[in-house]
Formats: sequence, structure tokens, C-alpha cells
Amino acid sequence: MEEILEPGLVICDPHHHLWDRPDNRYMMDELRADTGSGHHIEHTVFIDCRSGYRVGGLEAFRPVGETEFVAAADPGGFIAGIVSKVDLRLPEAADVLAAHVEAGGGRFRGIRQSSTWDPSIEVRPGLTSPPPGLLADPAFRSGFAALGRAGLSFDAWLYHPQIHELTDLARAVPETTVILDHLGGPLGQGAYAGRRDEVRVAWRAALADLATCPGVLLKLGGIGMPLFGLDFHEHPEATTSEDLAAAWGPDIRWCIEQFGVDRCMFESNFPVDGASCSYAVLWNAFKRMVADASPAEKAALFHDTAVRGYRL
Repeated sequence: MEEILEPGLVICDPHHHLWDRPDNRYMMDELRADTGSGHHIEHTVFIDCRSGYRVGGLEAFRPVGETEFVAAADPGGFIAGIVSKVDLRLPEAADVLAAHVEAGGGRFRGIRQSSTWDPSIEVRPGLTSPPPGLLADPAFRSGFAALGRAGLSFDAWLYHPQIHELTDLARAVPETTVILDHLGGPLGQGAYAGRRDEVRVAWRAALADLATCPGVLLKLGGIGMPLFGLDFHEHPEATTSEDLAAAWGPDIRWCIEQFGVDRCMFESNFPVDGASCSYAVLWNAFKRMVADASPAEKAALFHDTAVRGYRL
């Protein structure tokens, strides 16, 4: 167990999941154990993962079960924000959003409709297997605009070759706040394996263009996912915060330079990133990456941007 760095630094963890699956359980007991492992985690935000969907009724409304599931799992409100799913292409999208808002009891903050797609067959399309070009679909864009009018935000999860699609969407509909997950998905598997330097060039160019859209915020995390091409998942118990900071610190500091501290937030992505390290080690790594930042900059990166972005 590493010594906790800066244990008094207040953190809002804006990205984690809950699920209770036959072979994998991550519920409030597990979340509390992780968030109680030494860092000062004040609140969290749950992000969609197809948990607790309704098994009956109209299919469009089945994701509302996820918001109900999270609200019931944490009646005390430690999870201060809930982000679930609505298929924005559907004519019922506005009604489904309203049902989420009601189910969330004041905690529903927006949706994530993943658009992860890549022509490389070795790169998984994600749980929902979205079609290519989803963000340009006119029906999707209509629902996306309605999301913003309702005062709700959109979490984007995609792969780095798709960042330009999100940039086009953000410029076309700037009124809807976008929160880009996991650094914009710099791939390191499939056709991208062993090409990290080449991927970095394309990924940075796309992110720099996206950063010119003022309504887009960036989550700094996802660095424990094997999808990104590093091997920490092969020895998670041996992974140290120094290892993670060395591997990802330069890129994450570059992201902060592009977007600014007021549009960046560190995220745990647990339990997914738990494949590569512990919760305590991950947050130590983030703290190492910005050790030279001012107190105000750290407050933004670890707490304030997340609280403001999700209207907590």
C-alpha cells in the first residue's frame, strides 16, 4: 500500500460504475472501500454501464432502470450525479429524459450514448455496438440539441480517430455541454498496437482542434484500460503511481495545457481501471502528474471542474 499523497486534497471522482453481475460485483461496498482507501473523496458521479435496466415495458424507457438502480443503491447521495443512457435518435427521447430526471430525485445530470467504432476488427465496439457516424446522424443531433435545452450534459466515449466527429458536433450544436471521457480514447490495440508515437501525433492534433470548442470538457483518465495498449493490466499489484505518472504524465499535462484546468477533471474509471492498479495508486499517480500545479489549479483538476461541469 503506497503512502497517500496530499491526503487533504478534496476530490470529486466524476467517473465510476456500479454493477452486480454473476462474475463481477462492484456496488456501494466496493466503491466505499476504494474511495475510503486514503484519498479525500467528497462525492462521485456514476456513469452508464447498462446496470439495472428495466426488463419490461417500452424498450426506449428500459435505461431509466439504471437511474433507479443507482438512486436505490445510494440513498444517502454520496454519488452526487447520475449519468445514464437515452437513445437520442428516438422520437421518445425527450420523454425518456424526463423519466430519468424524475427517477434521479435531483441527481440525474445527463447521458452517455457511446459512439465507439473502428474499422479494426480487433478493437471492440463497446457494449452497445454503435454504428459508424452516429454523431452525424440527423436524428441523433436533434436529440442532442434537446438535451442541451433541458440543461443536461452529454458524456462522449469514442476512439481517437473519431474525435473530429465530436468536434464537428460541438461546433454545430454548441449549446449542449460535452464531457469527453478517457482522454478521447487513444487506441493501442488491434491495428494501433505498437504504434503509440504515431497514435500520439494524430490524437494530439485532433484534441487540439477539439479544445477550440469552449463547451467541451475533458476527463483525464482511463489510463488503466488495456485498450490503450500498455501492459499494466498484466501486473496490477506491482503497478506503482510512479509507473503510471511516467507513462501518462507528459500526455496528460499536454491535455491540461490545451484545455486549461477549468475544462479538465481527473477521473478514476473504476472498477474498469482497476484492471491495472488500485484506486489509491491511481489517484497518487494523478497527484504526481501535477505536483507542481498551484493550489487553485489542483482544486480545479480534482474537484471544481467536475462539480461545475455536472452541476453538483
